[in-house]
Amino acid sequence: MKKIVIEKPGDYRELKIKEVESLIPNENEVVVETKAIGINYADIIVRWGLYESAKQMIGWPITPGFEYSGVVKSIGTKVTKFKVGDNVLGVSLFNSYATEVKVTENFLYPLPKHMSFEEGAAFPAVFLTAYHALFQIVVVKPGMVALIHSAAGGVGSSLVQLCKIFGIVSIGVVGSSHKVQFVKDLGCDFVIDKSNENLWKKVEEYAPNGVDLAFDANGVETLKQSFNHLASCGKLFFYGAHSMFPKTGGKVNWPKLIKDYLRTPSFNPMNMSHLNRSLITFNLSFLFDKNEIFSEAMDNLLKWYSEGKIKVSAVKSYPFEDVSSAHKELESGKSIGKLILIP
Repeated sequence: MKKIVIEKPGDYRELKIKEVESLIPNENEVVVETKAIGINYADIIVRWGLYESAKQMIGWPITPGFEYSGVVKSIGTKVTKFKVGDNVLGVSLFNSYATEVKVTENFLYPLPKHMSFEEGAAFPAVFLTAYHALFQIVVVKPGMVALIHSAAGGVGSSLVQLCKIFGIVSIGVVGSSHKVQFVKDLGCDFVIDKSNENLWKKVEEYAPNGVDLAFDANGVETLKQSFNHLASCGKLFFYGAHSMFPKTGGKVNWPKLIKDYLRTPSFNPMNMSHLNRSLITFNLSFLFDKNEIFSEAMDNLLKWYSEGKIKVSAVKSYPFEDVSSAHKELESGKSIGKLILIP
């Protein structure tokens, strides 16, 4: 088998393909021959050596990747849910950038009949993130208003669709004009193109009483204003800090990173209680020991997919050997939807 290995922090040159022995499953494990592999911004943070769970759990060298689809190649003696030849999609705690992935069967799911391998690899991570934020942390009600930054990205486009299912009014924010129609087509109620519109004036126009939910993976660039535009009882979700990182070159700009880190707003709980607003943060990679969270989410998500209520919004494929180009595009901020690798 082949896998992509990062031996030390760095730019695209650290993404190296290595030939290793094929995987052998333990008694409750399944080996999947991957047909497609999802790429997430977290993989880039892993490559830079800045992803906390990767540092704590794996170290160097590391094979990144959280999601994939493929065909069951072999199973352990106690596996009951799958058989050799089944088409599946799944999640893993890293190690998905490979032609074979080995996981316990509880992190695998049957690939829906009308879902392609490419769509299957693009589905789990972003929809799990969106579902966990929207349905497993807070209580949501129809008529709430949600501000969704990076609405054309993987998580953002998933949030737009899930909000639509539950009657939550969505305000999507995009960074360039070519993304506007894509987000509108997903059913977003209002779309703000911050490249040529005043972001916060438009938010105030669409939500004069503030937003109930604000989903922000930008970090310092928008975090404070996202909080300031919450309604009473509003919740700010922080799950990334993309604006702190470079869009070109593949290397961390350490002076900028340090400056932005120091500029990141802090939230005093006393002030938050007076304002009646909340800050919520999470990272799914620290939840792999709580299988019930993944199972509940994936059962509902795959059901909604089969019913046509949600879809994999956009997929662009790269050959396995061209992983560097895929990382470059994702870093640029110009991509729409999800990027995947094809072994």
